[in-house]
Amino acid sequence: MKSNLHPLPLALGVALAAAPFAAAATGAATDLDQVVVTATRTEVSLRDSLVPIQVIDRAAIERSQATSLQDLLRGRAGINLTNQGGLGKLSSLFVRGTASNQVLVLVDGVRIGSATSGMPTFQDLPVEQIERIEIVRGPHSSLYGSEAIGGVIQVFTRSAPEGLHHDAMSGIGSNGYRQVAGSISQRGERGWVSLRAARQRTDGINACRGTAAGWGAGCFADEPDRDGYRNTSYNLRGGVALGDSAKLEAHALDVDSFNEYDGSIFGGNEAENRQQVYGARLDWDAGNRVKLTTQAARTRDRSENFFASEGSRTFASEFDTRRDTASIQADLALAQGQQLTGGADWQDDRVNSSTPFDVDSRDNLGVFVEYQGRFGAHALQASARNDDNEQFGNHTTGSLAYGVGLGHGLRLTAGAGTGFKAPTFNDLYYPGFSNPALEPETSRSVNLGLAQEGAGWDWTVNLFQTRIEDMIGYDSGFNLVNIDKARIRGVEFTGYASLAGFDLNLELTHLDPRNDGDTSAHGNLLPRRARNSGRLDVDRAFGALKLGLTANGTGYRYDNAANSTRLAGYGTVDLRLEWNVSPAWSLQARAANVFDRQYETVSWYNQPGREYQVSVRYRSL
Repeated sequence: MKSNLHPLPLALGVALAAAPFAAAATGAATDLDQVVVTATRTEVSLRDSLVPIQVIDRAAIERSQATSLQDLLRGRAGINLTNQGGLGKLSSLFVRGTASNQVLVLVDGVRIGSATSGMPTFQDLPVEQIERIEIVRGPHSSLYGSEAIGGVIQVFTRSAPEGLHHDAMSGIGSNGYRQVAGSISQRGERGWVSLRAARQRTDGINACRGTAAGWGAGCFADEPDRDGYRNTSYNLRGGVALGDSAKLEAHALDVDSFNEYDGSIFGGNEAENRQQVYGARLDWDAGNRVKLTTQAARTRDRSENFFASEGSRTFASEFDTRRDTASIQADLALAQGQQLTGGADWQDDRVNSSTPFDVDSRDNLGVFVEYQGRFGAHALQASARNDDNEQFGNHTTGSLAYGVGLGHGLRLTAGAGTGFKAPTFNDLYYPGFSNPALEPETSRSVNLGLAQEGAGWDWTVNLFQTRIEDMIGYDSGFNLVNIDKARIRGVEFTGYASLAGFDLNLELTHLDPRNDGDTSAHGNLLPRRARNSGRLDVDRAFGALKLGLTANGTGYRYDNAANSTRLAGYGTVDLRLEWNVSPAWSLQARAANVFDRQYETVSWYNQPGREYQVSVRYRSL
């Protein structure tokens, strides 16, 4: 395996790339006035957020020409990604060094993910269905409960613009890549509805380069073939205004995927997966400065696995989890610039699996309260929550954040919070590999941020530390216990500049994620987290022609807790072109990994080399 990222070139690249952010003084600034909701569960402008948050809107998604959610998130501040063999393959997302199951993922305000594994299937959320993404970094259990130790990622699906609209796209590319998508929508004065469908497929690459002697090395099979993937999704949204003070909305997302992977003696080598998110929401302006919101939803995460060989197919396993949720929230305006929010969340998880679980259902009731206040240049946010879980009892979390304007566009923020993660059904009840006496994992985090905004430029630096206790791991007898601890420190930089017609976006992360437990791994780096990572996006428009470049760099990481298997760092460059043929039609072309770098994010699992895609888009005027 070649190392494509070395410390000296990385340092030089960072210095050169950061220069425009210190020098730029003209041009269009980023839209810091856009409204976000994930960080507070209420509407607040991006510039006023007291916690680190990033927004990727639809314009940025289309400009990037990303083919997957992983493409969109790769290299973002605080984010590490791993992938087991290309498009559609199992992917893990680490926010600020925390594990994938310590990050909460929402779709249109609804918690998603498997109740058995505890992980959402990031790889199956289709980009063509996404309107925008809000990434909140840092603990948010005091507002959302379990899993929000590292942060919260909320995906908002596409809705209906004003009037009658329809759009379509079609694309092809390397490795048999094909994609089509289209929608029709209508938004009037009192109601709206939209329907969007998308299909994506690829012949894929050889996901895994085989296996080696020893337990757990490789993918337990040597299958040097292409591992394909296909994804079909539908998104239906609608709403109606109920008089002048109430609004009712409903949404349904259905994603059906088929995935080939290099086989395991345990799990097969083909999977049929399905994700469903159904929800309804009622917003009511009750008067006297009170706003009420209620929401009910059901999600489903199903995976059927098979052994396939030479035309035969044998059933291996099925995991089917269903989650019903309901919430009520009241927002009370106490005075100008001061708001009190309170509410309750109910959740019921149920498991239907070919593997027998001693317990196959549980419920959780969480109640929370939040205060937000602004006093001139000062701002304060405080929240607390108690979760009463059927299996592990009560757990209380809290957070506090403060911000102050220092003049000259400078702003200082500081925050602290606690988080927790409940054990999954696999942790508690999977036959032979579980422990029903496990307790929740807990965390304590602090964050210190400094930001500045100018005419055509802005930058933000965040320093953070997270300590996690009672992490679930194996003792010397291979029993699952609350034995591990972690201490994660890091610094993030994000910056934007408009310089000489170029839009420059730079994101850098340095991470020190250490095992802090009383085990032989004490002091080791946590597995699969790169210590250094960064992303640079450069875009330039020449009339109807737009050019863009994305450079991603990632330092070395270890594939195991013992730090005996080291994966080399790497760097990739993507190029893109877009031509607006007319106001309604556009052509796009993209070359990914143009230097054909070979690298792995999980040991033994291949990543795509150089790839090309071309697509055409149409939208009604």
